[in-house]
Amino acid sequence: MAAENGEEKLIAVARHIAKTLGHNESMADDILQIFSKFDGRFSREKLADKLTTAGQEEDPRALDHTIKSLERQISQYVAADHPIWSDSADSSAFLDCVDELISTVRGLSASSSAGAYLARAEDLLQQTMFRLEEEFRLLIERGGESFETTRSYNNGNGELTEDNSNLLFDDSDEDDHDYSDSEIPVAQRLSNYDVIIDALPSGIINDLHEIAKRMVVSGSGKECSHVYSSFRREFLEESLSRLGLGKLSNEEVQKMQWQELEDEIDKWIKAANVSLRILFPSERRLCDRVFYGLGSVSDLSFMEVCRGAVVQILNFADAIAIGSRSPERLFKVLDLFETMRDLMPEFEFNFSDQYCLVLRNDALGIWKRLGEAIRGIFMELENLIRRDPAKAPVPHGGLHPITRYVMNYLRAACRSRESLELVFEESVNVVPSKDSTLSSLSVQMAWIMELLESNLEVKAKIYGDAALCSVFLMNNERYIVQKVKDSELGLLLGDDWIRKHTAKIKQYLSSYQRSSWNKLLGVLRADSSPVAANVGGKSMSMKDRIKAFNSQFGEIYKSHSQWIIFDEQLRNELRNSLYNVVMPAYRNFIARFQNAPDVGRHADRYIKYTLEDIGTQINELFEGVNGSAGGRK
Repeated sequence: MAAENGEEKLIAVARHIAKTLGHNESMADDILQIFSKFDGRFSREKLADKLTTAGQEEDPRALDHTIKSLERQISQYVAADHPIWSDSADSSAFLDCVDELISTVRGLSASSSAGAYLARAEDLLQQTMFRLEEEFRLLIERGGESFETTRSYNNGNGELTEDNSNLLFDDSDEDDHDYSDSEIPVAQRLSNYDVIIDALPSGIINDLHEIAKRMVVSGSGKECSHVYSSFRREFLEESLSRLGLGKLSNEEVQKMQWQELEDEIDKWIKAANVSLRILFPSERRLCDRVFYGLGSVSDLSFMEVCRGAVVQILNFADAIAIGSRSPERLFKVLDLFETMRDLMPEFEFNFSDQYCLVLRNDALGIWKRLGEAIRGIFMELENLIRRDPAKAPVPHGGLHPITRYVMNYLRAACRSRESLELVFEESVNVVPSKDSTLSSLSVQMAWIMELLESNLEVKAKIYGDAALCSVFLMNNERYIVQKVKDSELGLLLGDDWIRKHTAKIKQYLSSYQRSSWNKLLGVLRADSSPVAANVGGKSMSMKDRIKAFNSQFGEIYKSHSQWIIFDEQLRNELRNSLYNVVMPAYRNFIARFQNAPDVGRHADRYIKYTLEDIGTQINELFEGVNGSAGGRK
């Protein structure tokens, strides 16, 4: 209570002195300044406010003198033909006048009988705000120019260091190149994004804050925010351009050749990382310093600064997401998806306030659409496999191009296994699996394997030769299993899948032997009569049987030596299997043939192939070269 009484007494004294010196406004202003310094509890603005409010109904002349004094003092600054902030003394004095004017307007606004004086004060305040807005603009432009030569970066130890080298933009050897208007230096690859840019000098930031504080208090916060965001928005636009990110419309993106678009995606990834990890956090920091303590003005200004750049970044990613689902695009779309995934925390951190909610939601939506695009690409891969026609057979039963393409494609895709699992966990279109323990991605991969194998079985039928059909399926199944075992596909499909399809290779091997060698073995098979055998319902003498063997073996060697088993291990396995079946049967047959009554000492005349010949020529099968069965004759 004593403090309040002392304050009232002080105000009464000041008011009396002010009335007495009313004819000299500058002296009254000096009195207020003296009192404000006399006791820190009484700020100049507080005293001026109470003096104005207390005295306005008693003495209109004092109000008139106060406003005239402010008009006289402020007009000299408003009308100045040079920047007020070019001189620190001028800027400080001008801000004092602005504070006094704001305080006067407040006081007059509380009175019901000061309408005319309030109108004059508000008109003066409006003129003052126009000049402050211009000074704000000049300061921020001047600060932006100084950024060209002075930048501050985090050196990794939490310290800010000034460096003229360009960490963000690769224009260090600009003088060595004759760039045309369309050629813009682009970003270097950064390995460390722990960088903060002080885009404006600290002194200018403080000046901008002092101006912004007065403008917001006087109701001109939107105008201040507009000037600020317009200039900083231009800075971000230029930064994105120098990072190589152009303003491409959806239509322009869709019309670009894929190779050109791949280059644009690489630029986008660099630009998005630099923007979200360096540029936007730096803009957030700058906004918070300029508009410190001014409530939502900082958030609104930051949103207006960054919105255009964010939209430009997101629009490109969205154009890719809704574009072609051609399988060749998978890997670059995955790059985009993974970049967006890694940057989602940055979106959440940088755009955490209510004004930026739409930007966060847009980023999340486009990230999900990129996931949909990846699922769509896999669906198109399925369609590609289904539609691949069974035209001319692959020569010599070798590896089909569709097998090589699909397996190498999936193997490369599974290097991004973590991302693909994330994508397919959200999918509702994956073919159901009998094994509920398999992930959605595992089910997807198993389904593609099934489609590929079904397609290959259709292609195998066009050979018209059961043995060659088995060789074709053996080759392709072997390739599939090897690619699965040597990559992430093995982890996705599991050991049971590998065992099952390894067994299929053995089935194809057995099928090959049955369809091509069993008839030959039937000629050689032992029976109770050394004179004849019943083959195919027809009785044959030993001479007929060796002639049939010579003919059939020659035909098999001639054709099968042209066939291909591309995998050396499988080729050796098949040769050993044939050797172990044919050689014992032929050895037994020759022994019996030489002892046959109707052959006698003339046996060598009929034997075309020695045991050594048979072994050698079996080991020459499946090399893919023209063969001509040769024996002793």
